[in-house]
Amino acid sequence: MPIHIAIDIGGTQLRAAAYHPNSLEPVTVMRIPTRDEHTTPLERLQFLITQVWPKDETVIGIAVAAPGPTDPYRGVVIEAPNIPGWVGLPLRNYLENHFHVPVALGNDANLAALGEWMFGAGQGHAHLIYVTISTGIGGGIINDNRLMLGTHGLAAEIGHVTVIPDGPTCGCGSRGHLEAVASGTAIARWVREELEQGAKSSITIDEPITAKVIGEAAQSGDWLAVSAIARAANFIGVALADLLHIFNPSAIIIGGGVSRTGPLLLEPMFTTMQNHVMNPGYLEDLILRQAAFGDDAGLMGALALARTNFPE
Repeated sequence: MPIHIAIDIGGTQLRAAAYHPNSLEPVTVMRIPTRDEHTTPLERLQFLITQVWPKDETVIGIAVAAPGPTDPYRGVVIEAPNIPGWVGLPLRNYLENHFHVPVALGNDANLAALGEWMFGAGQGHAHLIYVTISTGIGGGIINDNRLMLGTHGLAAEIGHVTVIPDGPTCGCGSRGHLEAVASGTAIARWVREELEQGAKSSITIDEPITAKVIGEAAQSGDWLAVSAIARAANFIGVALADLLHIFNPSAIIIGGGVSRTGPLLLEPMFTTMQNHVMNPGYLEDLILRQAAFGDDAGLMGALALARTNFPE
């Protein structure tokens, strides 16, 4: 029976799974740390693929979800955050030459959008926007049942929409981007700054302050944590209102760790969108919901790419 192999590359771990056609349950799945002292990330990726490679079945294609800017047309990782040396890496050629099967490559957030559209919360929507909110902010856009890539595959970097001109510096070096004020990292930074100025909270300045800690405190009703999530939701809602004007989708899917706060994030986000669209028609029949796949977003996105590029 034919097999697709899906790969999810992260800064801390590599994941691989083998799938039969028409099944979302992996035949084999494995994860390993991205780095160790003795082998390179590329060598570790090669080892991981061999571990999930079926012995008595035929692999018809490998699809890879890679972090950071990626050129899917040339199969090149332009720059992978947190993986030293992965700049201009011709990953597709490397894997094809080693494994002798076709390989497809895409940005992990773009592919998460494809996975949600094909298998998850976006099924049935020809036009959708996907946003992932975690350490950073990424995204993907499905337009007329097609993943929007752009000239060099760099489209849909939603986290780098400017929401505050001359605002805080983003990790990319520019100022005022959505990621700089609404990512999990930005939420944690804002809470720490508020605590340093004397704000009251169940979160203490002496403990590690993370988006996860803040999300849990918000779920328990902590005022500062709730305010932090609502503040981020407001910035995201502003950016999404702009995207509604451009793409007029029928669904907005929110993924990433911060999305686990559910209504605490989604409700103020929707209110902000209502306040910023030029006409309520943009919200008519619009669905705003959490993503279906959570930590499996990268794998499911890679599987969606594999089934699109390498049909049985």
